[in-house]
Amino acid sequence: MAFIDYYKVLEIDKKATDAEIKKAYRKLARKYHPDINPNDKEAEKKFKEINEANEVLGNTEKRKKYDAYGENWKHAAEYEKANQDQRYYNQSQPHEDFNSYGRDGDDYSDFFESLFGNSSRSRHRKQQYKGTDFSTELSLDLKEVYTTHKRTININGQNIRFTIPAGVENGQTIKITGHGGDGIGGGPKGDLYITFSIKNHPDFKRDKNNLYTNVTVDLYKAVLGGEITVNTFDGKAKLNIAPGTQNGTKVKLKGKGFPVYKEEGHFGDLYITFQIKIPTNLSSKELELFNELSKLRTS
Repeated sequence: MAFIDYYKVLEIDKKATDAEIKKAYRKLARKYHPDINPNDKEAEKKFKEINEANEVLGNTEKRKKYDAYGENWKHAAEYEKANQDQRYYNQSQPHEDFNSYGRDGDDYSDFFESLFGNSSRSRHRKQQYKGTDFSTELSLDLKEVYTTHKRTININGQNIRFTIPAGVENGQTIKITGHGGDGIGGGPKGDLYITFSIKNHPDFKRDKNNLYTNVTVDLYKAVLGGEITVNTFDGKAKLNIAPGTQNGTKVKLKGKGFPVYKEEGHFGDLYITFQIKIPTNLSSKELELFNELSKLRTS
């Protein structure tokens, strides 16, 4: 992932105070917020960069490390330890001996050379550090996570194809090993963490593996009973309405909910709440009949 200058992202100077950082963040976050820029991928990317920059520069300790080590700020502890070890070594070895060690280059550490240059080579064993982990967010709708499918995303100019298992949840994060930053001193690459942002569905509410929906039933069907056809998440189903069904009555369709994560063939349940629709714009004849029914019920 290319190095991002957090100061440029927030459009501030490196000498900016905490208050100036906070002010700049709020201003830009409002400008590029997804709610203000719907379906704008560039604005969405900018919004994420702004939040990332604020997370680092808005934290005193993280900002110190970032100012000192730039893109390698997450490895500040390793660099500081290496620096400390080198100072100790310089103090404990005669100058002439120090320059004579490892002239063939076999014992030189790339990590130390990157910090101190060739003139400060040591006999330390070569140290390796894992690369920086990358993270990204992937927005999907509920339909897209109902079935297992493959997806390709671009990270730092590299297309990465991976499988999204059915049933992933909103906010869930998965790890793709070896697709992060390059390691230090020949160490392994970091990992890529993908967090899912799943949009709501207009007709179905998801709660873990169960789905919830409302179905309208006309008054006559609710009173007399009968059969209706309802929408499920993956098709239609027929339901029998019992005579005298009340408004708010709930029924469960077993196995018609959401797929269970990484358990192929297992599904949650679908819960349906009936909403009785009262007829409007009744004709005079209908009103007359309802009046007769009312008298029968009260007699």
